Amino acid sequence: MGGKLIIVSAPSGAGKTTIVKKLLDAGLGLEFSVSACSRHRRPNETDGRDYYFLTVPEFRQKIEDNAFMEWEEVYKNLYYGTLKSEVERIWEKGKHVIFDVDVKGGLNIKQQYPDDSLTIFIQAPSLPVLQERLLNRSTEDPESLRKRLDKADYEMNFAGEFDKIIVNEDLGVATEQAIRTVGQFLKQKI
Repeated sequence: MGGKLIIVSAPSGAGKTTIVKKLLDAGLGLEFSVSACSRHRRPNETDGRDYYFLTVPEFRQKIEDNAFMEWEEVYKNLYYGTLKSEVERIWEKGKHVIFDVDVKGGLNIKQQYPDDSLTIFIQAPSLPVLQERLLNRSTEDPESLRKRLDKADYEMNFAGEFDKIIVNEDLGVATEQAIRTVGQFLKQKI
């Protein structure tokens, strides 16, 4: 049992989530791996669909129980991770797993499954473009914007460690590149 793993990472605002949604709709036999997190659920979010929302103690217990493929404390007491049970659930359905994860998490998964995973780094054309996209979301206060931009600057240093870098200057072109890249990878024998 087991399929392939498609790992999509990017700094906030690069278009990762939009491209992942397009990949899911492309008929490639992919299913989204829902991450776990310790942040509070937003009003429009559903537990088990958007994230598995855990308290900090629950998250830490799952770390102790070795329940995660990967996890990270992104900011103090703000954890994100990929549950092993989520991947097993998708593989049992005969599907391939697609992840929308941060850069470190993506590289950690690739280390565990080097032959069965494809890593894609979605990159904005530049930091000023990324800043403009984040500002246009109108979800960031000045402090969180600064944190996201600092993190983006740091994460871009890891782009070269990914199998494929896609610069998202034009969403349509970037999406086509992602679909083509994933389609070719899935045709390869495991």
